[in-house]
Amino acid sequence: MALTRDYSHYVKELDAGIAHLDLAVEGVSCAGCMSKIERGLSAMPDVTRARVNLTDRRLAVEWKKGAVDPAALIDRLAELGYKAYPFEPVRAELVEAEQSRFLLRCLGVAAFAAMNVMMLSIPVWSGNVSDMLPEQRAFFHWMSALIVLPAAAYAGQPFFKSAWRALRAGGVNMDVPISIGVILALAMSVMETIHHAEHAYFDAAVMLLTFLLAGRYLDQNMRRRTRAVAGNLAALKAETAAKFVGPDEISEVPAASIRAGDIVLLRPGERSAVDGEVIEGRSEVDQSLITGETQHVAAEKGTLVYAGTMNVSGALRVKVAAAAEGTLLAEITRLLDNALQARSRYVQLADRASRLYAPVVHVTAALTMVGWVALGASWHDAIVTAIAVLIITCPCALGLAIPAVQTVVAGAMFRAGVLINSGDAIERVSDVDTVVFDKTGTLTLPELDVVNAQSIPADVFALAGRLALASHHPVAAAVARAAGAKAPLPGAVEEPGQGVRTMVDGVEVRLGSPSFCDGGGLANEILSRDPEVSVVAFRRGTQCHVFAVRQQLRPDAATAVAALKQRGIVVELLSGDREPAVQHAAQALGVGIWRAGVTPAEKIARIEELKRQGRKVMMVGDGMNDAPSLAAASVSISPVSATHLSQATADLVFLGKELSPVVAAIDYSRKAVALMKQNIWLAVGYNALAVPVAIVGLATPLIAAAAMSGSSVLVMLNALRARRAGQEVR
Repeated sequence: MALTRDYSHYVKELDAGIAHLDLAVEGVSCAGCMSKIERGLSAMPDVTRARVNLTDRRLAVEWKKGAVDPAALIDRLAELGYKAYPFEPVRAELVEAEQSRFLLRCLGVAAFAAMNVMMLSIPVWSGNVSDMLPEQRAFFHWMSALIVLPAAAYAGQPFFKSAWRALRAGGVNMDVPISIGVILALAMSVMETIHHAEHAYFDAAVMLLTFLLAGRYLDQNMRRRTRAVAGNLAALKAETAAKFVGPDEISEVPAASIRAGDIVLLRPGERSAVDGEVIEGRSEVDQSLITGETQHVAAEKGTLVYAGTMNVSGALRVKVAAAAEGTLLAEITRLLDNALQARSRYVQLADRASRLYAPVVHVTAALTMVGWVALGASWHDAIVTAIAVLIITCPCALGLAIPAVQTVVAGAMFRAGVLINSGDAIERVSDVDTVVFDKTGTLTLPELDVVNAQSIPADVFALAGRLALASHHPVAAAVARAAGAKAPLPGAVEEPGQGVRTMVDGVEVRLGSPSFCDGGGLANEILSRDPEVSVVAFRRGTQCHVFAVRQQLRPDAATAVAALKQRGIVVELLSGDREPAVQHAAQALGVGIWRAGVTPAEKIARIEELKRQGRKVMMVGDGMNDAPSLAAASVSISPVSATHLSQATADLVFLGKELSPVVAAIDYSRKAVALMKQNIWLAVGYNALAVPVAIVGLATPLIAAAAMSGSSVLVMLNALRARRAGQEVR
């Protein structure tokens, strides 16, 4: 019977004819494993991308749609010595939890055996300098062997299994020399015991395993900790939704089956599974994920809600705009995954160094053993020294140096409202010395506000708001939103290019252009005082009022600009808007260099001019016309409200209504690059000091194990310092 494997359910179709699959890979423990997997899969025909996230051992593979069978990818990984299966967050968490428990059991067995063997070793050490009989020493050695050999066979499984898989696949990993070192130590101890020698190394071998397992257990738990820093977005995703299948009938359905246009019920205490617009009901919702605001906001007809939003009080009917992978939460998740899989030049440097590890360490250990024998040392001493070299040269610290920092920083930046969309964005942001802002939608909020609302009578405002609901013009929409209008006036008719009109209590009311409402005089008066506003007139009979509408500056725009200047960054404003509006914004923000009426080509020309001067330019923009400028800059960032084209072009995306994430991105990036450099120097410095010490025989296998584990923990702890970057610079 032929066995077929269908993984189509897990395959996602991306743009440009590309298919994507996430796989959970067992046995990935270092940068060498990552490099081996990525090179092995990238060599397959039609595979366009292969990236391993060491933090959660997830492999992202992309290929030309229809050209590769997903089962072939899993078979190729098996050939490389790694078991893989489709990545599912719940299953991955269960597998990792079981692995942690297994490591803890192995550590417990090794530690228990070490404590008992040490009680047997102390009499031997004492007896070797006194009058212990050879028979008594041999008895203690055999007792130690009875304890250590089965304990090592069990406790060494994490290393032995990994090494065997690598060797069976025709390769090596960092567990191969570790396994060789442990097995050699045990074998040599058995031989010494058989020949009644004074020294056996059962205590050192089991202590070696104890230190190695402790380091690996701490490493795994720190990985889980750093991944948790990145934010558990899966917890925000609702798996089901209450869909209306009739006027008064709802059905609990999987979120994946929801389509745009469906109506869902969002009950109190539930998280939204969809992006959509409230069409009925009143409540308060927690939108901190999107807006960054911790306070609950009112939700009523017309309010936009996003997947992950928590409904606090009343029930809401929501018309679906996007569901499943089309939601903003899904996009945020993808951006965060991209950040964790990023490959910067520092990562690439560490990867290349780790690939050289296997041949270098084995050659170094072999030369050390031969050199000691050539200098007249015994084979026993030469082998012990070679074992220490095998263990101490493990590049665990180098493999963790950069990914650990990237994971922590990605999580910290996410909490600060910044999402990374490019692999080397962190490094490029750290070099920024000039920030160029667009105005409309970037320095200003995307929504229009009525700035003279207090001068309009309340009854006039309410009536104009209801009439504005009948218009599709963005200025009219601003009036409706500011008035809190819920229901349009009946019989309203829109005259294209002019406005809307209807009859109320036998009196005609109009909303639209000043000429349409005979409000030219009032409009000119307002424009003479504030040339940057847009105006819309309202007439009821003989009464005429003019609404002044404009985009408001983001609440912290001035503070953010000042913070950038404090960091030695030059700020410029380039906008296609009218000169009065741009000048007003520049003066309000304290920006000395600004230009108005700038075309997209002129923006690019200015950015290129700055780059020729040696400046590292960050472009902050949101519009479709900003996409070329975002691409031309050294690094770019867009608000979450930006067009999809801008977001795709930008290296980073920031959430909320404030500009503080722009400052936070620079702060965290500078801190991250500093920590990356520190970790590389720590890893290199460790090997530069430890390897010569081991070669000259000053480090026992036990000391080597402690040093190797300690170096990995040290770089992980140093990486965690990146979380405090924002606190340190504010």
